[in-house]
Amino acid sequence: MANASQQIGWEFWGSELKSRREGAGLTQEELSQQLFVSRALISRFESAERQPRLDTAIQIDEVLQTDGFFERLCRKLLEASPYTSYFAPVAELERLATKICEFEPMIVPGLLQTAAYTQEFVVAGNPFATDKDIEGVTRARLDRAAILKDATRPVYWTVLHEAVLRVPVGGPAVMAEELEHIAQLVRERKILLQVLPFAAGAYPLMGKSLRLMEFKDAPPTAYTEGAYSGNLLDDPAVVKRAQEAYDLFRAAALSPEASLTLIESAVEDYRRCASTT
Repeated sequence: MANASQQIGWEFWGSELKSRREGAGLTQEELSQQLFVSRALISRFESAERQPRLDTAIQIDEVLQTDGFFERLCRKLLEASPYTSYFAPVAELERLATKICEFEPMIVPGLLQTAAYTQEFVVAGNPFATDKDIEGVTRARLDRAAILKDATRPVYWTVLHEAVLRVPVGGPAVMAEELEHIAQLVRERKILLQVLPFAAGAYPLMGKSLRLMEFKDAPPTAYTEGAYSGNLLDDPAVVKRAQEAYDLFRAAALSPEASLTLIESAVEDYRRCASTT
């Protein structure tokens, strides 16, 4: 979630967009057509309900001839975020979502990670990370996870490939704690979870993660992530295809009951391994 100063910054960005758009004699609809986005998205930028991607800010500068103003301010606000520039808008949308559906092929989703799992994951990607860097990433991830405990939490449905359970990030003790954490969230009915088993074979978007988000007063979005990059998609046709892919994940996955049993079995396996090392 954006802190207070960041939120003020995005509100300023949005008010400037409205002011300069009107100064150029453009309606929201006219600006949206030139940017190839929806009018509703322009409205949400101006009200600071949505954060723009950097490429969108660059396009706005080109259309409104604002000499890089929106790009520079966008960069500054994104750099102040605890998240990478491509994920910061996603983290903000996450807070507003009424429903989140995720598929992960290899790692535990950020919203479900324990501190120990996150720390191991960070060090694996950057073995020279400082304690301060590790602590910062871990805190930001745990702060995001707070939405699952909130009274107004979104409906959260995730499908994990069985590989997520089997790759021992941090070793047996870390994995036992992580999977027990997930199992407890399932038992408390805070999340709905299914496991896509190895036996299911090929699946859509092989090896790629997928996140779908729905909102009360905004169109749904899809988000995919690769190495050092992410794509936040809101084109209705593309989002529909992503939703169809997710339906296939769920159809091929184990039932929620069988998935919980598999996770609990994996917890016991890791605990046995931890006790013998």
